[in-house]
Amino acid sequence: MRLVSVFIVFLFTLLLLPFGVTAQDSLAKKKAVPVSKMSKVSKELQKSLDINDETQIGQNYERLANEFLNKGDNAKAEEYYKKALASYTKQNLAEDKIRVTRSIAKVQESQKKFVSAIKNYEAAGAIAADKNEEKINSNDANRLRTQASPVTQAEYVDSNIELLKRDNKIDEVAAAYVQKAENSLQQKNKVIAIESYTKALAYAKDKPEEVIKIKNEIAKVYASDNQFEKAIGINERLLAEAKTKKDYTTQIKQLQSLAKLYFKKEEPKKAVVSLKEAYDLASKSGNSTEAKKSLSALIQYYKTKGDDKESIALYEQFFQNFDKLIESDTTLIDAKTFQVTEDKIRQLEKEKTLKDELITKKNTFNYFLLGSIVLLLLLFLFIVKALYSIKTKNKEIALQSLRREMNPHFIFNSLNSVNQFISENKELEANKYLTSYSNLMRNMMENSNKDFITLDKEIEQLKKYLDLEHLRFQDKFDFKISVDDALDTETVLIPNMIIQPHLENAIWHGLRYLDKKGFLNLNFEFVAEKVVVIIEDDGIGLTKSRELKTNNQKAHESRGLSNTKERIGLLNELYKKNISFEIIEKGMPKTGTIVRIVFPLIDKL
Repeated sequence: MRLVSVFIVFLFTLLLLPFGVTAQDSLAKKKAVPVSKMSKVSKELQKSLDINDETQIGQNYERLANEFLNKGDNAKAEEYYKKALASYTKQNLAEDKIRVTRSIAKVQESQKKFVSAIKNYEAAGAIAADKNEEKINSNDANRLRTQASPVTQAEYVDSNIELLKRDNKIDEVAAAYVQKAENSLQQKNKVIAIESYTKALAYAKDKPEEVIKIKNEIAKVYASDNQFEKAIGINERLLAEAKTKKDYTTQIKQLQSLAKLYFKKEEPKKAVVSLKEAYDLASKSGNSTEAKKSLSALIQYYKTKGDDKESIALYEQFFQNFDKLIESDTTLIDAKTFQVTEDKIRQLEKEKTLKDELITKKNTFNYFLLGSIVLLLLLFLFIVKALYSIKTKNKEIALQSLRREMNPHFIFNSLNSVNQFISENKELEANKYLTSYSNLMRNMMENSNKDFITLDKEIEQLKKYLDLEHLRFQDKFDFKISVDDALDTETVLIPNMIIQPHLENAIWHGLRYLDKKGFLNLNFEFVAEKVVVIIEDDGIGLTKSRELKTNNQKAHESRGLSNTKERIGLLNELYKKNISFEIIEKGMPKTGTIVRIVFPLIDKL
């Protein structure tokens, strides 16, 4: 009988091992397979990888990791969390990076990778902007460092519970209470452990799967304390709820848990009944893994009892239902389907890596090209600016040269006048003339480097010039300077030495040829936001003046007018001002000329 028993166990083991292979052959026979949530997520991940949508890629990696976590495959969960983290890091999404880094730490902790978990808890804390979040991660890192001291660990867990409550992170509060319960069990305090599990239930009420896990843990605590009735009561209630919801997986697990409790309570008959019920339910629902687990427990029990007859009966029953069980086991189909899907995901990941490399190279070239264009544009702008600056400087030099160009006739005639005063023994007039002349020259030299001066300074300079000319030709003309009250002479700016040449022309080429005493009127008016300068004389006029001029005088007048025109043109170009002037000869019977100069109102440059 002993040999028969061994043979049955050996044969049974061989049959159980090739489930995956048989399931693969059965895939072709399945016509309609329900699509699992994991399959949906993996298909969405394939789509996002195919179109290279980085935002969706990161989110789908994280969702797939969560699905593996729910199924208890922590290694796969860690793998896909890390891929999600890489995607979020590439997109520089701080909140997502913190969340996923903490998830990696948790899943590493569940795999007892404590060194890696500590590093990731610290990394999550380091990038957290919120102080509470930083402290929570720091507490978890320190909790893992102090595994040898459950009492110290309890302090970090309690601190996290308060912080998580403050931040209203309900799911994490439940997990923290579970940690507190596990810590209490390490300290042999089962009462606090049950209290902590109970508090965890209150926070996990919206997650049925977590509630079931926590209640099972409570049942284990009662069982470890030989309070079997309480433990059995919990499992039976969970079993009843699962039956109501037609949750076959939970029903099977609760029946298996009840069997373990009955074995511990030394009620093997009830245990066998629970295991057989679990086995039947697993077979009917197509859950080969749980069917194997239940059947293994039954055979192990019969083996210890030496009851080979029951073992053979179970084996025969199993063998008869084997094909049907494999065909109906969606978990095997899902596993195979995901294996194929995962291969495709890895291929798409490789393609994405190549695409990213090509994009990076293309972007690098584009940036280089763009940078080169920008540099060339800057160089071009620099050259244009330099040329413009040179052109402007040349204009400024030309303007300054024209402005400093003195009237040789004015200087020559002034010196002749002084000589005339001296030869006639009019020393007082000569001294007075020289004093006025030197004052005028000093003012002209002081302002020679300025393109614009205030109106009051220009009027002062023009009055000194007219006084000087009047001293020389006092029997030839009188003059008057009028200023509009609307003009603020201390703030209004006008071009320097534009008016004087016209006054000189009026005196030397018009008024000094009169047989009687003439009149020169200089008037400053404010018209339509512009300064209008009118120079009016009653001299002999332009036509008669030309007839009387020598060739030298004609050249002088021509140079004076061209000088003024050139300076006005340069001022308009340099300062973008619309300065204009015109010369009008009076009609008969009147004689003389009118010069009209218009400046835009300037109060600052």
